[in-house]
Amino acid sequence: MESSGGSLDALQKRVLSILSGFEPQFILGGGGALAIYLAHRTTRDLDLFWPDASQLMERPRAIRQRLVDAGLSVSTLQDSPGFVRFRVADHASAINLDLVADPIARLEPPNRVNVAGAAIVAESLPDLLVNKLCAMLSRSELRDLIDTEALVSHGVSLDDAIASAPKKDGGFSPLTFAWVLQNFDVQSMAEATHVPDEQRERLDRFRRDLIERLLADR
Repeated sequence: MESSGGSLDALQKRVLSILSGFEPQFILGGGGALAIYLAHRTTRDLDLFWPDASQLMERPRAIRQRLVDAGLSVSTLQDSPGFVRFRVADHASAINLDLVADPIARLEPPNRVNVAGAAIVAESLPDLLVNKLCAMLSRSELRDLIDTEALVSHGVSLDDAIASAPKKDGGFSPLTFAWVLQNFDVQSMAEATHVPDEQRERLDRFRRDLIERLLADR
């Protein structure tokens, strides 16, 4: 798949170009992957996952060195055996770069993508949707609902994602997810993040329709 990078900014594309070909190979997930596929919103994060490992080992050191050698400024914000967050900056902007050991099986193989000439591997759309459903169990962030609506509108199967979510999160069930959505205050979150009224109403309608769908499948 060829891509101009969607809604990724210049620094994000540069980081992916620098890290293209890194071994062991990572999978780009989260908002960065969605920015490439859908370009429906921007993100300040890049999330790199290694499905072959429960610990990152020497990967963060090697990643950091590559970025520094390329002229970028790198500082460590969080550091644990399975998760590291870097702040990566150039002269104009900065992003968060998350490195994650993630030995959970994918539902579908990731996709090979050329982003502005850089060859990377990105999480599949079905896996991205499942991840978003699971994320909403543990946090209340409007971006997760925005991404879920965008993925479903793009044709990714919501029914398949609901059926597959318990494989990634044992606490997921349609009823639990419906309860979470009932307490998801779209109006307040949209006002706090200055989401336009039309989008706010559409998202809340999507939330209500999703609750009805989940409860109808009991």
